[in-house]
Amino acid sequence: MSDEKPARETIGEDARIDALEERLRTAREREEQRNRPQTKGSDAGYKAGNKVLADLLGGILGGAVVGYAIGWLTGSNPWALLIGLFLGIVVAFRNIIRASNQPPSGD
Repeated sequence: MSDEKPARETIGEDARIDALEERLRTAREREEQRNRPQTKGSDAGYKAGNKVLADLLGGILGGAVVGYAIGWLTGSNPWALLIGLFLGIVVAFRNIIRASNQPPSGD
């Protein structure tokens, strides 16, 4: 190995490079936040309305199907169907009340 010094000295950290890296990082963060999909206003209301409708229809139809199936198996069809419908409505309204108490999410 040679004891000679290299022709070029290594350049130490420069404050301008650090400042440039910081500006690039903040610009990337701003760009990511600007391009992030945001649901506000009518989109959030539309999603909430669809969720309420799905909960209501799912609860009623699910209760009716389960009640009818239990009634068909046990031979007590009209009463089992009515009880299943009632329970489906109760579950649907419970889910709707739960959803209305939660803050809207920005998906």
